[in-house]
Amino acid sequence: MSTSAPPDATAAEAGPAADITASDNGSAARIGAWGVLLGTAVTLVGLSWDIQWHNEVGPDTFFTLPHLFLYSGSAISGFASLAMVVIATAAQRAGRPVPRLGGTPIRVFGSNLTAPLGYMIAGAGAALFLLYGLLDLEWHSIYGFDAVLNTPSHVALFLSISLTMIGSIIVFAAHRDHRWGQLGIVVAIPILITFAPIPTNALNNLHLPADPTILGIVLFGPMLLILGAALLARTGAAIAIAAALGAMQALLWWFSPWAAQTYASAIGLPLRDGLTGRPPELPVMMPMFLIVAAVAVEALFWLARNRGFDARKIVLVAGAVTGVVIGVTFPLQLAFTHASSRIAVGDVVTITLLGIPLGLLAGFLGGRFTTMLPAVREA
Repeated sequence: MSTSAPPDATAAEAGPAADITASDNGSAARIGAWGVLLGTAVTLVGLSWDIQWHNEVGPDTFFTLPHLFLYSGSAISGFASLAMVVIATAAQRAGRPVPRLGGTPIRVFGSNLTAPLGYMIAGAGAALFLLYGLLDLEWHSIYGFDAVLNTPSHVALFLSISLTMIGSIIVFAAHRDHRWGQLGIVVAIPILITFAPIPTNALNNLHLPADPTILGIVLFGPMLLILGAALLARTGAAIAIAAALGAMQALLWWFSPWAAQTYASAIGLPLRDGLTGRPPELPVMMPMFLIVAAVAVEALFWLARNRGFDARKIVLVAGAVTGVVIGVTFPLQLAFTHASSRIAVGDVVTITLLGIPLGLLAGFLGGRFTTMLPAVREA
């Protein structure tokens, strides 16, 4: 790992060849990138709505508006990715330079297609999501309509969505020398911070020292915050990512209950009893004190940029500090948002202590991914 990679990621900018192709299909590059991001955002909104629907109304059928949002989001990302693959393949077959579209062009399916790396990953995630949707339909037709997240079909769906979101980050990382690419990273990172812990529900049947979803938040929050700040390599990047997460949290906090109640009223279904004082499920799982960790990351990255501190050590320290911050504040967040919640002191201590090794791992992975992503730029 390069000692200057996290604070100085812009040093790995594209070379002359990338500059030659930068203007080629510039509009297509922007439309494709924002199309994939739009799909992930629609999916996130659909998931928050669907969870709220299950909490306030109960089990439903496969064909509901929240499910439509979930599947249409993946479809949007999938078609945007496919369009970029078609453009890259057409250029390759015509003997023209492959335009800069979102990552290193990869020859797939017997070299019959040329797929930019970011779109290949995003498109594969979208295709798998639609495929596992059929599995989910079959699962429900056999076992009924459940309201839990850790069924095999649900976990497969969540992993597929996460893959599409990772592809979105790769696409914008390949264009981070443009302002729209930097803005895309600021939006794409918080979406994945929100979604990445959800597949950890698959571990609910294990006897872990803490809730696996909380452990996922403590791991993925710091890792993605560090990754985004290092990719942008600008003062205030971590704070911008945390602020974007806060804006998403506020929007979903309002939208999810409103959408569930409005939809239930429209189709004549009653709400469950005893809903007073219950916060929306997905927004409450978003770390609202990430801004505190972002300030710490900014300070540590400033030391690396201006005082010559070893970046490999800085990202580890940043991960540990961020892990501890989230480990301390997230149980308090749950106590604050759930009026009837009783968070034991032992739980706070356990999660905080686990935040140290998880944070160190997050810092290590965030630094590694930062050095890997410049390699996805077109040669």
